[in-house]
Amino acid sequence: MLELKNLSMHYGTGAQRTQVLQDISLRVNQGEFAAIIGPSGCGKSTLFKLIGGLLKPTAGSIWLEGKEITGTTGHVSYVPQQNTLFPWRSVESNAALALEVAGTPKQAALATAREWLPRIGLGGYEKAYPETLSGGMQQRVSFLRALLSPQELMCLDEPFGALDALTRSEMQQWLLDIWEEHRRSVLLVTHSIEEALFLADRVYVLSHKPARVVREITVPFARPRSAQTVVLPEFVALRQKIHSLIGIQ
Repeated sequence: MLELKNLSMHYGTGAQRTQVLQDISLRVNQGEFAAIIGPSGCGKSTLFKLIGGLLKPTAGSIWLEGKEITGTTGHVSYVPQQNTLFPWRSVESNAALALEVAGTPKQAALATAREWLPRIGLGGYEKAYPETLSGGMQQRVSFLRALLSPQELMCLDEPFGALDALTRSEMQQWLLDIWEEHRRSVLLVTHSIEEALFLADRVYVLSHKPARVVREITVPFARPRSAQTVVLPEFVALRQKIHSLIGIQ
């Protein structure tokens, strides 16, 4: 479904030239949950900006459903690390925003959001405002907004990075439960090896800057997954293997 072909990116010229990404190729198949893991500052967020069309690569191309989308916007839904909810809009109004932007009449979009909110654990909060919600609840609204968008591919940019450890663990399981039900195509960027292995079907391991793919790993753990998955000896061994790979220069 999504395919990056020999993608490279640098900023500046001459002595100021900084290579960020180097010859990256990867794919996300229909209904697949893929993850990108790499050290801090390696260019993971730049990669997402390229996929979203906010930047144009120095070399290479980006394809979605067989069509080249390099440098163009509007093809993916996006959930950032920090929630981007509008404080003046209610929970239901924030959740309905993607539908409104896609052309759905406002009242129909709100009705759809109201139907969904109980399914993500936010029944009764339809008229609440973001400032009254916890961080985890705010991220649920952000995720629902992306889920209701018409784009099939969801890009998650460290969506739980700002949460405390307990809330993050709860949100990971919540995300898996929602994804198992709907099987949207997902590409997750994270700096947490454990999170990548727990959530994804396929993990791409990036090197230090300039980032390149040093390993593509098919995650062997059966679904559905639970908290017990992360204590399996095979899980611990694979986590350590990826930790070693990230040190490759």
